[in-house]
Amino acid sequence: MISTKKEAEKTVLVFFAKKDENIIKIKESLEELKLLSVTAGANVVKTFSQVSDSFDSRYMIGKGKAEEIAEYVKEKEVSLVIFENELSFTQLRNLEKKIECKILDKSNLILDIFANNARTSQAKLQVELAQLEYLLPRLTRQWTHLSKQYGGIGTKGPGETQIETDRRLINTRISVLKEKLVKIDQQRKTQALERQNSIRLSLVGYTNAGKSTLLNLLTDSDVYVKDKLFATLDTSTRMLKLTNAKVKKIVSRFPKKVLISDTVGFIKNLPHNLIESFKSTLSEVVESDILLHVIDVSNPNFEEQIEVVKDTLDEIGAGKIKTINIFNKVDKLDDFELINVVKINYPDSVFMSAQKGLNVESLLDKIKTELSKDYEERTIKLKKDDFKLLNYIYKMAEVIDLKYLKSAIKVTIKSNRENLSYIEKIVKGK
Repeated sequence: MISTKKEAEKTVLVFFAKKDENIIKIKESLEELKLLSVTAGANVVKTFSQVSDSFDSRYMIGKGKAEEIAEYVKEKEVSLVIFENELSFTQLRNLEKKIECKILDKSNLILDIFANNARTSQAKLQVELAQLEYLLPRLTRQWTHLSKQYGGIGTKGPGETQIETDRRLINTRISVLKEKLVKIDQQRKTQALERQNSIRLSLVGYTNAGKSTLLNLLTDSDVYVKDKLFATLDTSTRMLKLTNAKVKKIVSRFPKKVLISDTVGFIKNLPHNLIESFKSTLSEVVESDILLHVIDVSNPNFEEQIEVVKDTLDEIGAGKIKTINIFNKVDKLDDFELINVVKINYPDSVFMSAQKGLNVESLLDKIKTELSKDYEERTIKLKKDDFKLLNYIYKMAEVIDLKYLKSAIKVTIKSNRENLSYIEKIVKGK
């Protein structure tokens, strides 16, 4: 009989590390794995770890440790074992035979969380694609009966049928998903062209750093916010809009309207397939004028999280985009001396609390300063009746001054160097 009662699955975590690995980082990774597991709905009852010179090609952990876990799982009626380490097909198959319950690794766990949090059709397609590409080399039938009987973590979306599906059908489905995502991406690019006359900012950061909260603050929106990992997957784009009189004065000096996008947060060892699948969503980041890197300064591991975000930005081709570091959640700090240290190590950063609305003026001033570095004024002349080009210029730049002369239209414009160069090429070609 299929269980319909949704209960937290009794779960065991397993972590393998080599002897030369940093013990503090090991503990941090294990804590993050526990948080991910709880986010997915697991009830973590025990953690097993093993430190050795090298991993076991059969089980990742040694045979003795695998047997110890198997005995505990049977005695305590545990239904799920999650490994921090990525498992090969052979390791996954051997572990399932030895332990006799569902076995997931961290990548599969993250994919499951994404599957549960995907809201739009695009996000659902992207997650399914990543799941199938992850599954393909790991096809196994060992716990088919468990997924049918209990469902739960690791069986969301294609997980319910994936084990009974052969490779040919999976490859066919992958092709279909990719075609659908290409069409969605083409629609997104059309929408992006319509935004060329806007300043485009993107919020990036480690998951749960406060990006969505900051988006709501800057745009007077109500984007879904929850204190958990990967609460937001779908890109949300809103226009900068604040009601505070002092803030409105700053915003009024911006050369064009400002659009701010928030998308999925990053995490250490984010599955490569997931990054690949979400590239069309993350392209919003790549096309930005400025990235706003939101950092949870109250997190003891914030410096490592900064490096994770930088590495992910490099992977998606956004590593060279101008970035403003925003150290968020200062209201949660017990030691305010930390801010002075961070200011030395990360100059030109902004310190604020998005939840409390603290220091938002400094952030806007910083954005305005960074934008002004790339914006220049130019004066060009158009043919006296070239109103089509004039209309295009209004879309691409801020028109500072416009004069109708006897034989020409004299226009003084302000925009970034890229747009100015493009406009000048069109004018010269006339």
